[in-house]
Amino acid sequence: MPQQNISPGRSDARRNRERILEVALVELSQCADTPLSAIARKAGVGQGTFYRNFPNRESLVLEIYRHEMQQVADHAAQLLETRAPDEALRAWMDRVAEFAMTKAGLADAIRQVTSAPGGPPKPPHTRVTSAAELLLRANEQAGTIRPGVTADDFFLAIAGLWQLPSHDDWRPRAARLLDLVMDGLRAGAPAV
Repeated sequence: MPQQNISPGRSDARRNRERILEVALVELSQCADTPLSAIARKAGVGQGTFYRNFPNRESLVLEIYRHEMQQVADHAAQLLETRAPDEALRAWMDRVAEFAMTKAGLADAIRQVTSAPGGPPKPPHTRVTSAAELLLRANEQAGTIRPGVTADDFFLAIAGLWQLPSHDDWRPRAARLLDLVMDGLRAGAPAV
C-alpha cells in the first residue's frame, strides 16, 4: 500500500512497532534479561503501546528472531543479483557469521523463551534453509561447487561459527573457517 494511503494513526503505530523492535534487538543482543519496561522507555513508547504490540516477552523475542532471519534469508537473493554464484555464497556466509556472532545475546533470549515449560517452540529456519538451497543450486548449476550439497550439509559444515567466542575478535577466525568450507565445496566441482 502506498505511503500516502496510510492514515497518520496507522503510520504512527507502525513506526512505534518498528522502533520497539529496533531497540529490543540492540538491548536483547547485549543482555537477554533486559526488562521490557527498559525497552519501552528507550523506544520512547508507553507501556500500553508496548504491550499492544507485544503482549509478552515471548512475542517480542520471536518477532525479532523472525525479522532477523528474514533479513539473512533475503540477503541471499540480493547477492545473487549482483555477484557470481560462488562470490554470492561466500559473501552470504559472511552475513550468516555476522548474524551468529553479533546476536549472541539474542540467541540467549530465544533459548530462554523457547525452553521455558509451556513456552512457544522456536520458529523453524525454513527461510534461511531456502536461501542456502538457492545459493547452493545456483552454484551447482554454475559448476562452482560439487554437486549434491544440501542445506543441511552446508549448515553442519559451518557449525563451527557457533563455537567461536563472540567477545573476541572473531572475524579473522570466522573468515578462515568459511574459506576452508568454501574450498571444500569447490573440491570436485565440474567447472574448477
